[in-house]
Amino acid sequence: MNDEGRADRLETELRESFLRGREGDAAAYHWLLKVLATHLRGYFRRRLSGLPDEVEDLVQEALLAIHNQRHTYDAGQPLTAWVHAIAKYKLIDRLRRRATRERLTDSLDLVSEHAAELFSTADAEAAEASRDLHKLLDQLPERQRLPIVRTKLEGLSVAEAAQVTGMSESAIKVGVHRGLKALAALIRGET
Repeated sequence: MNDEGRADRLETELRESFLRGREGDAAAYHWLLKVLATHLRGYFRRRLSGLPDEVEDLVQEALLAIHNQRHTYDAGQPLTAWVHAIAKYKLIDRLRRRATRERLTDSLDLVSEHAAELFSTADAEAAEASRDLHKLLDQLPERQRLPIVRTKLEGLSVAEAAQVTGMSESAIKVGVHRGLKALAALIRGET
């Protein structure tokens, strides 16, 4: 059997397993998710070769989206095209979030460089700035404040911060992102 014949056979098996799973056949649905996870892992690895830590998160996000949107699948269309469309959108969303986060982090790095110059001018100014920063941080919920303090102020890696706080690495990343966004809103007086 040639490659095209194998691809057609796999498409048919996946589609039938998906439809049986949607009707309640747990074994067929489990097999489908296992096969899709393998294919999605390869799809994301090829596109995120420089970001291998993102692959598993994206596989899980895509599988969850497939599960949550299973009612939208049109049985007259190829299942793999539908799955790849979901995977593509999840990848685009992740890359957009990452770009936004990197811009925010880059901005904070520049602020940190300028802050170092300002803090060196006088101990009193440094103490005042530190006090202001802690007042702002105190306004954040702990799930946002702790990741910022551990990673941005204490210089711990995401893994180290997760271990120290008992939070997952994903929760640390989300906490930093949301916390920095909330701090920016506080500074602009939007709260």
